[in-house]
Amino acid sequence: MPWQTLKPNEYHDWINQRSGDFNAFVSLNDGDNSIFALRSNGIKTQRDAWVYNAGAQSLEDNVRRHLDYYNAERERISPMLADAASQKERETRAAKLVAYAERKGKWTRGLIQDVARNRTCEFNAENIGTALYRPFYKTNFYYERLLNEMGYRIPSIYPKHGYANLAIQVTGAGESKDFSCLVSNVIPNLHTISGGQCFPLHWYEKATDADPQGGLGFSGDDAAPPDANGYIKRDGITDVALANFRQHYSDESITKEDIFYYVYGVLHSPEYREQYAADLKKVLPRIPYAPDFKAFSQAGRKLADLHLNYETVEPWPMQEDAKPKGDLNDLAYYRVEKMRFASLGGRNKDKSVIVFNSRITLRGIPLQAYDYVVNGKSAIEWVMERYQVSTDKDSGIKNDPNDWCREHNDPAYILNLVKRVIRVSMETNQIVCVLPPMA
Repeated sequence: MPWQTLKPNEYHDWINQRSGDFNAFVSLNDGDNSIFALRSNGIKTQRDAWVYNAGAQSLEDNVRRHLDYYNAERERISPMLADAASQKERETRAAKLVAYAERKGKWTRGLIQDVARNRTCEFNAENIGTALYRPFYKTNFYYERLLNEMGYRIPSIYPKHGYANLAIQVTGAGESKDFSCLVSNVIPNLHTISGGQCFPLHWYEKATDADPQGGLGFSGDDAAPPDANGYIKRDGITDVALANFRQHYSDESITKEDIFYYVYGVLHSPEYREQYAADLKKVLPRIPYAPDFKAFSQAGRKLADLHLNYETVEPWPMQEDAKPKGDLNDLAYYRVEKMRFASLGGRNKDKSVIVFNSRITLRGIPLQAYDYVVNGKSAIEWVMERYQVSTDKDSGIKNDPNDWCREHNDPAYILNLVKRVIRVSMETNQIVCVLPPMA
């Protein structure tokens, strides 16, 4: 048997060795010359079934039930913790004393710490808003620290629901899925992109009475007074990055927003993803200075527009077989249980045909649309997977995507979403395939 001697490189890689030039590129957020001022994982709740739901009313009911359970347990065990010598001892006792009942709520380390501190929490309707749970799947989300196990620095990116911001989420280092990225204008989940790290266009800092300027003072393009909630809006792109990009390209017209979209364009480059695939598996992306800054920035802007506004783009034209043709305002007619591909016999599927429900079948889906893959799956298949009725095994909570259609008074929302994501996929492919060379 022929043997090959493997020699580790300078990064101690034995196989799938990283490129020698990748480390020379600009860091997204690591060191003095980084492009972004901060980064954060997406939200990790550890009780998704309780704090995400397609129906806002169902979500409220679930959250109220969980909080009632938590507060009842807190009141019950609080006297038993009174003589504990330390917070650690209170937590140890609390973990043994709480009544674990998955149908009433889910205990995690963070919630045990809260109950040990006797922290109260009441339902707040303002905490319900829209979040991005998976690619091209928005849903209702209850945004509250007690029920969200790990917020990381997301509160600095989206202090509350409704705060205007954009964030590019990229695959985390060491994840098994191939690299991808997706921009969002609402709170992303940790696994919207696998192990996702988010890099924001802006970030928000809380001002206090003692420190009304948030600790950093007002300066340059960053200057802005606190808003009604006491938050100061800061630039996510650093002043150093702006100066470096302007100097490198000898172009004083480059803005921080241009750089944000440039990054998004570069991260979509097939050449970049292929050449640095091994690097992107092991470390976070680094950004080269491509010869044509404007081409990548303009492409990134077009891609972001598609990926942010996917719910309103023109649906892709295709054959729609309907039996019989339904009332456009009939929720029952458009109701979806679980979409599937048409069968070609055995395990073979015809991806040009999607059986939407027992009444509607979509035909003529271009197979090229499946080439747009994000987080290990085509965008179309993400829609098919997420928009199905499901019941969580542990909690028994039902999640019905048809509730979203009903509450938004848009019976055909899911059907049109399939068509729209097909267009997003096709146009994304068109933009990506004409990106200029990286060097």
